[in-house]
Amino acid sequence: MSSWRSGRRIWDISQTLRPTNEQRGLPVWPGDTAFAFERTWKMEDGSPVNVGRMTMSTHSGTHGDAPLHYSETAADIARVELDPYIGECLVVDATGVSGGSISVGDLPHLDSVDRVLFRTFARFPHDAWDSTFTAIEADTIRWLALQGVKLVGTDAPSVDPQESKTMDAHKAVLEHDMRILEGLVLDDVPEGRYELIALPLKIAGGDAGLCRAILRELPDA
Repeated sequence: MSSWRSGRRIWDISQTLRPTNEQRGLPVWPGDTAFAFERTWKMEDGSPVNVGRMTMSTHSGTHGDAPLHYSETAADIARVELDPYIGECLVVDATGVSGGSISVGDLPHLDSVDRVLFRTFARFPHDAWDSTFTAIEADTIRWLALQGVKLVGTDAPSVDPQESKTMDAHKAVLEHDMRILEGLVLDDVPEGRYELIALPLKIAGGDAGLCRAILRELPDA
């Protein structure tokens, strides 16, 4: 979805949060908390306002991982600096990658880029969990860090494979004090440069924070 109202085109690259138990519910990591929403105060019952209650994982939908997610002694999402989540980024089409993960050889030439977002799905799986998603190799994370990249984003639910127990890519992110965005929706976004705005919720003790992530056309586009 995109908008022209601001004068610069905007792409909403966030998932829509909706109950997981519906026919078109939000996919969540196997075994994690399903997303649920209910109306607790209802205008139809005489309340002056509508108020709802949500139950969810911190990793529901589009979110930013906190370093605490993969290190017991690292910062929670409330304490991370916000600078990595705002600024110019490069969207890379990695839908043609083979082998189940993005290697250094799959990367395009990078020229002064601080943030890289990878599109790996031909069409994002909004209604069903896809366990065969494309991960990112730890060496790729390290190579991006050496190029000055401070945030890596992906439309996949993780930078590591679903069955990984060693979390090598996450550890490479921690090693270089980078940040991660996961669960982006990049279906309608052409490759190229944009302004990223994806602020994670400020949750004390949070191992992740949900984001309303957008891309905005650069002023000189």
